[in-house]
Amino acid sequence: MRIAIDCRYVRIGRHDGISRFTASLVEHLLPLLGPDDELVAIIHDDRQLEMLPPVPAVHRVSAPTSAREPWVASQVNRIRPDVVFSPMQTMGTIGRRYPLALTLHDLIYYAHPTPPRDLPAPVRGLWRLYHLAWWPQRLLLNRADAVVTVSETTRALIETHRLTSRRVVVVPNATDLPAPRERERPEGVELVYMGSFMPYKNVETLCRALHELPGARLHLLSRIRGEDRARLEELAPSGALVVYDGVTDEEYASILDGATALVHASREEGFGIPLVEAMGRGTPVVVADTAIFREIGGSAALYAAPDDAARFAQRVRELLAPGEWEARSRAGYAQAARFDWSRSAGILLDLLRELAAAPRR
Repeated sequence: MRIAIDCRYVRIGRHDGISRFTASLVEHLLPLLGPDDELVAIIHDDRQLEMLPPVPAVHRVSAPTSAREPWVASQVNRIRPDVVFSPMQTMGTIGRRYPLALTLHDLIYYAHPTPPRDLPAPVRGLWRLYHLAWWPQRLLLNRADAVVTVSETTRALIETHRLTSRRVVVVPNATDLPAPRERERPEGVELVYMGSFMPYKNVETLCRALHELPGARLHLLSRIRGEDRARLEELAPSGALVVYDGVTDEEYASILDGATALVHASREEGFGIPLVEAMGRGTPVVVADTAIFREIGGSAALYAAPDDAARFAQRVRELLAPGEWEARSRAGYAQAARFDWSRSAGILLDLLRELAAAPRR
């Protein structure tokens, strides 16, 4: 079976969420393949190969933002794939001659239609128009033979809004985790936030909570615009924010290891990788009480209403009670272990084999 994976969303130089999702699935699919299987990575820039594991075959096509995207299937047909998987739902399908699984990660931008700032202006405009109604999403998803998503929460939303008549399969997101170890609560109250500063992320609630946690500090790890930094510093107590403007993976791990908790007040998410990353290092999490964070954090996490700064502060203080931090740390290891790339790759491979074997419609 020849499996083609659309790797055109792999970033150059550093992963984002979809880029890491793609590369990690490729890495963990390779050992699962049989002697008669072949994996082909579809790319548009040779530099993307630096962010992928060594793959046996590569096929170069146009970029996903190219005007040629609606007809990219004519380029993919040349591989003669038995099945194709794309980590996005926007892959062009006109003229395709292969079974196809597309991915819908979340429905965030229907409730919060501000597009990612790194997209070109024309693409941002189309993005906004696309999310004004449900029918364009239905049109995209129904062009596939199956739809992949990363959480049960998003799968339920897809069904609620009747976004596709195709089968929906959950291939959970995951992250690479170190071996569990016994930890003790660090000194002080050091809180960590990993994520963007888009409005729906609701970092403002975390900043306000610091007023009820004297001496606590909130470490903001991601790249941040000057105007966002100034706004958040105005909301928090003086000196309570530690702003990094980006960290390496090694720095991130070290900061988590010294943290009292990872905190997240986002109103909408498709998954919650920072929760898994923190729990997998034995760092408790205090997060918004939403369906997706309940799915990811389970009974290991502590929850507060997204806009309730006082409740966030109270939940952090609960971790300071004797033995509570250590109990949450142990529970976090067990919860994080549920999200495993090899297991996710196995689910995806089973789906792709089914699609390749099924009669074409």
